[in-house]
Amino acid sequence: MEFKVLEKMELMKFLIENLKKQSRTNIKTLLSKEQILVNGKVEKQFNYALTKDDIVSVDWNKNRNDKTPKGIKIIYEDKFIIVVEKESGILSISTENKKNERTVYKLLMDYVKGRNERDRVFIVHRLDKDTSGVMLFAKTEEIKTELQENWKDIVKEREYAVIVEGILQNKVGQVKSYLKDNKAFVTYSVRDDKTGGKLAVTNYKVEKTKGKYTYLKALLETGRKNQIRVHMSDIGHPVVGDKKYGAQTNPIKRLGLHAHTLKFIHPITKKEMCFTSNIPQEFKRIIGE
Repeated sequence: MEFKVLEKMELMKFLIENLKKQSRTNIKTLLSKEQILVNGKVEKQFNYALTKDDIVSVDWNKNRNDKTPKGIKIIYEDKFIIVVEKESGILSISTENKKNERTVYKLLMDYVKGRNERDRVFIVHRLDKDTSGVMLFAKTEEIKTELQENWKDIVKEREYAVIVEGILQNKVGQVKSYLKDNKAFVTYSVRDDKTGGKLAVTNYKVEKTKGKYTYLKALLETGRKNQIRVHMSDIGHPVVGDKKYGAQTNPIKRLGLHAHTLKFIHPITKKEMCFTSNIPQEFKRIIGE
């Protein structure tokens, strides 16, 4: 059930006006049980300020004991897309060698099919197994194709929180190279595209240094496989826990890479959307925040 907001007002007043068969108590229960959504995002505050053209929806079918599978957290959902937070240690999608492994895709597919057997999800992009943070999924194959084919135009910002070994001399910088896979599928930098490499550009800004580690934010201009990991290794400061690309230490018992922010244009509504995942506690223990 959906309602379009025609003028500014508080959410509670709007719900009372539009859910005439529901008592105030019932409406408060709907809010507390996360069954009220504004523009596809759960809203629990009764005094939330609605603006013209907002879409308020009621999820009558939600199982109030329903929980998303351990390892992922849904932070946004509408008819077309789902945005989730992925924990470190889970593959985005299975590989040929690990077809039966627990993955974000499988967990999310089981979750949506548990609500409706006909529902599906489609993977749009991937995060490394040991990288945590924001991921975007499509709910139809058409939306998946739209997102993938227009990824450069649709995605406005991809920012990662990164902990690297050593102290960077330059507090702000850019790493630019061409990336290519060797026969063992390890990504490395090459001089130019004539050798088959693809252009990769990573901008970074140092946020904090502590001891022998640096905490920085990396902003991607391109989205190549293992881009940040390769580029940090290229400048002599590999991501902590990244033995594959030269790290000597693993203070947080995982890869020091977190997909912090994803900003993009919604493929259907064309509105700009921005989702941020909190910095992991393991990171905070190292950087002292």
